[in-house]
Amino acid sequence: MSHSTEADNASDTEGMDLFGRYLSVWVALAIVTGVALGQLAPVVPQTLARFEYAQVSIPIAVLIWAMIFPMMAQIDFSAVVGVRKEPRGLAITTLVNWLIKPFTMFAIAWFFLMVVFEPWIAPPLAAEYLAGAILLGAAPCTAMVFVWSHLTRGDAAYTLVQVSLNDIIMLFAFAPIVVLLLGISDIQVPWNTVLLSVLLYIVLPLSAGYLTRRTLIARHGQAWYDEVFMKRLGPITPAALIITLVLLFAFQGEVILQNPLHIALIAVPLVIQTFFIFFLAYGWARLWKVRHCIAAPGAMIGASNFFELAVAAAIALFGLQSGAALATVVGVLVEVPLMLVLVRIANNTRDQFPN
Repeated sequence: MSHSTEADNASDTEGMDLFGRYLSVWVALAIVTGVALGQLAPVVPQTLARFEYAQVSIPIAVLIWAMIFPMMAQIDFSAVVGVRKEPRGLAITTLVNWLIKPFTMFAIAWFFLMVVFEPWIAPPLAAEYLAGAILLGAAPCTAMVFVWSHLTRGDAAYTLVQVSLNDIIMLFAFAPIVVLLLGISDIQVPWNTVLLSVLLYIVLPLSAGYLTRRTLIARHGQAWYDEVFMKRLGPITPAALIITLVLLFAFQGEVILQNPLHIALIAVPLVIQTFFIFFLAYGWARLWKVRHCIAAPGAMIGASNFFELAVAAAIALFGLQSGAALATVVGVLVEVPLMLVLVRIANNTRDQFPN
């Protein structure tokens, strides 16, 4: 048993590429680089800030599309027909993601940011941080979950079904949930602004990814698409993410230098939420006797976030220099170390589930 555990632990990062394995390191470097850029060469963010249309930063919009499109292009929506296979695992994932997770994120983040940390965070800024947490909570993971599934020996086909259904639900549920929770928080955001964000950063890239996938597979075949096209497309997402974060922190530099403690304070509710959602879904799956290869990836989907979408929505709704944008980036910073801990927990408890 100990040899198996050691092997599982040793492989916690084996299935991840260099970028994924050290994502938190790259994000930390992006923070340092961005802050330094904003302080030493303020003309760069000032110049980029001029390229806006309808309060949307064009350079950032291009980078966000570059982040999201490759992930949308890998989704096979025909896999949704697999919902008939082992429906209990799918039911747990769907219910946790859309009826529980957004609301527990709101409650936990509100309690810490607005109450516990009130002496250290001014209420207007705390409200912006809360908005960022809400955006994270309303965007369950769609891409990195394939890595977590691989590391826990998950059923890849079933994970694809879970992610595909998740994306379809996101098209319709993301905007209403965000508007509802922001409204409860007294953070007023016009419906049309949220819907524009959904259109720009979910509907259009999802449609473009679907059409690209369908067209190229018809012309070149599934093997070429997976082994050639997607591998060429792969490096675009991490490169765009890092450049986006550098620019984000170039705008955020002054806030960070004045309030470095805020990074740690924002992280507290995000960490608690991650563990809570994982153990809720994982324990539920164990209670229902769901196989481990389905239970572990299902719990990972809710525990992790579609942070690319959250960052995009925060920038579109509140601006590059907002506390909401900063909060979503803190989510990126803490996610990988936390998820690797959960991968290890899942691997060490595999024998508690049916095979």
